[in-house]
Amino acid sequence: MTNKAVFIMGHRNPDTDSVVAAAAYAQLKHLLGKKECIAIRGGKLSPQTEYIFERFNVPVPQYVPDMIPKVSYYMNSKIKPVSSETSLWNAIAQMEAADAKAVPVVNSNGEYSALLNYNAFAHNILKVLNPETSTLFSTSIRLLSETLSAQQVLTFNAEELFKCVTIVVADCIDTFRKTLALHTPENAVVITGDRKDVHEYSIENGVRALILSSGTQMTKELREKAEKKEVSVLISPYRSAETAMLVMHSAPVSEMADTMIKPVQANDTIRYIRDFLRESASRTLPVVNDKNKLLGVISETNLLADPNVEIILVDHNELSQALEGVENYTIQEVIDHHRLGNLNTKAPITFINRPVGATCTIIVSLYRQARVPIPKPIASILLAGILADTLVLKSTTVTDEDRDTAEYLSNITNLDIDALGRDIIAAGNRLGNRSAEEVVHQDMKEYQEGKFKYTVSQIEVDSTEELLRRKNEILDELEIERRTKDALFCAIMVTDVIKLTSVMIIACKPEFLQALELPRKDDGVFFLRGIVSRKKQLVPLLTEQIQHLK
Repeated sequence: MTNKAVFIMGHRNPDTDSVVAAAAYAQLKHLLGKKECIAIRGGKLSPQTEYIFERFNVPVPQYVPDMIPKVSYYMNSKIKPVSSETSLWNAIAQMEAADAKAVPVVNSNGEYSALLNYNAFAHNILKVLNPETSTLFSTSIRLLSETLSAQQVLTFNAEELFKCVTIVVADCIDTFRKTLALHTPENAVVITGDRKDVHEYSIENGVRALILSSGTQMTKELREKAEKKEVSVLISPYRSAETAMLVMHSAPVSEMADTMIKPVQANDTIRYIRDFLRESASRTLPVVNDKNKLLGVISETNLLADPNVEIILVDHNELSQALEGVENYTIQEVIDHHRLGNLNTKAPITFINRPVGATCTIIVSLYRQARVPIPKPIASILLAGILADTLVLKSTTVTDEDRDTAEYLSNITNLDIDALGRDIIAAGNRLGNRSAEEVVHQDMKEYQEGKFKYTVSQIEVDSTEELLRRKNEILDELEIERRTKDALFCAIMVTDVIKLTSVMIIACKPEFLQALELPRKDDGVFFLRGIVSRKKQLVPLLTEQIQHLK
């Protein structure tokens, strides 16, 4: 992500109302100019939700499995890399201008190749400076010219890299002759002032480059000889000692950077990369995508700042129902229609919680308050979301506002409420070959009542018979979930949308089973006569049963 993003999300096992509310609210934010808002979802879509988004051709919110802190939420994506062909001198200047501890180096395709930091620079430059060694460094006429801000008199093969031997001539001509004889002239860069004899001898021996320090001029006669010999001639504005120092900094940055620092991926967790950060001398790591293209850098300093992500919760306000890790981020808003949970925030936030049948009803009211026309596809999925969460306006949770909002959306979209409701119910009944795990997790919500933890899933069907025939595999899956979460019980509410009643399949600890005061249909199966709402009817009933247990 290049800028701060605001994720709008429903609960971790989202139903239709949750996914639609996130998508529609993100669209409202976009229409209000807040392009940083992104609708996401934490779980697999139910067949009903898939049907609605496909039918009305609305993009499905992006899938994000969890909100465990990741590199992409903290990295600096604005840092400018340097090309591997940039001189060390210019690369260091860019690093200082950015006040950065390190700068990534990329090749011509934008692929990461190395990381320049002061530790790597010092280590490599000292090898060149050490008089006890004969370490050479690569450079080119172009790099020499750029680093020195030199006036070009003659240049040949300017882009060609060569292993540079720097010879600063301060001695007599005989000493210079002996020194040059020790090296290959094609690799020699001679630095001198107004020494015509040195100029001439350097040209005669075909050195790679002759650099005239302190703005020294060359005679036209020698210039002609240099041109014939293809000796590059540069005029440096600096004195010989300064010029020699800058020449060593003309090496391509790729040779002086740290190639041992391995990049990390944007989706890597912060927990995973911490050891790599500690091992990096600059406490900085490059971040790349799957094709090794640079995305940014991440440093320990970035981890001390706020992440690049903030959160808006829709259709829930309990952290136990939110995506894992959401507590690591600032929550901007909550828009919900359920009971209040245990949410705490560091600062005041926008919190809208109203006793209506669907979060989508609230989202419509926010469009109208903002005086923003609802795009027809969004109005269509909002209507579907209301009908899905209210059993086509037949649930006990339905309010007059839900009915009025549904009529309003019906007029906008020219969709018949009853016909659309039948289509939605039919889509939700498509159990097909779905596993017990998928059925149980489709719309699962986690609750906390005192020291007791429990989950309640809900699925709506036009007949409970098929699921009751699969009772044993459903019970097995519920028991796996209960033991995994160390919960008091895990249950699924199977609602018959035709008869407007439900049954509950439950896996629970023995002590709760004994305290459960509900008519039993079979082992692990209980009648819920006239109960169709999880939040308004079943959860309060189960809470009361837990109070008896306590």
